Amino acid sequence: MAFTLAPLPYAFDALEPHIDARTMEIHHGKHHAAYVTNLNAAIAGTDAENMSIEDICKSISKYPMAVRNNGGGHYNHSLFWESLTSHASSAGAPAGALAEAIIAAFGSFDEFKTKFAQAGMTRFGSGWAWLSVAGGKLAISSTANQDNPLMDIAEVKGTPLLGLDVWEHAYYLHYQNRRVEYVAAFWNVVNWDAVAKRYASAK
Repeated sequence: MAFTLAPLPYAFDALEPHIDARTMEIHHGKHHAAYVTNLNAAIAGTDAENMSIEDICKSISKYPMAVRNNGGGHYNHSLFWESLTSHASSAGAPAGALAEAIIAAFGSFDEFKTKFAQAGMTRFGSGWAWLSVAGGKLAISSTANQDNPLMDIAEVKGTPLLGLDVWEHAYYLHYQNRRVEYVAAFWNVVNWDAVAKRYASAK
């Protein structure tokens, strides 16, 4: 079955002023849509045609770069949209088991935010910052381009819980070269409920 582009779970302007509507329109409707189209073309007639995107990522080293780039782009963006929210009640900070795990791994929620932000800020060029479950523990990492921790080529392998897109197309219309402001604004729209559910199923 061909992969499809799911609609956003909120309106394009739902994340303003932190992420603007025009960026969301282009990011979802152009960039993510292109990854889906190109992924379907790249896997046509191969064994990957009937695999889940997760399983494709886990064995990405066996596929051509077109599958790696576009498969990663589809997986990463799908997780990214679901990790964002306009509802203040589910944004701000995690609770429960996820909060406890973050404190155990990083010392405090603020220290986690600092290290996660550093992963995004120090990624040269295009890529992602990640919070993952790796080896049964929480880990922060970054990947280039559209790679992710699920991939068998990742330096830090794990199950992604939260990803931050630091490609320029994710923020340049609104923030231009001010990536630091975009990363800071990201914390206002994180859907910690969604991240907590991923953590519960990844443990």
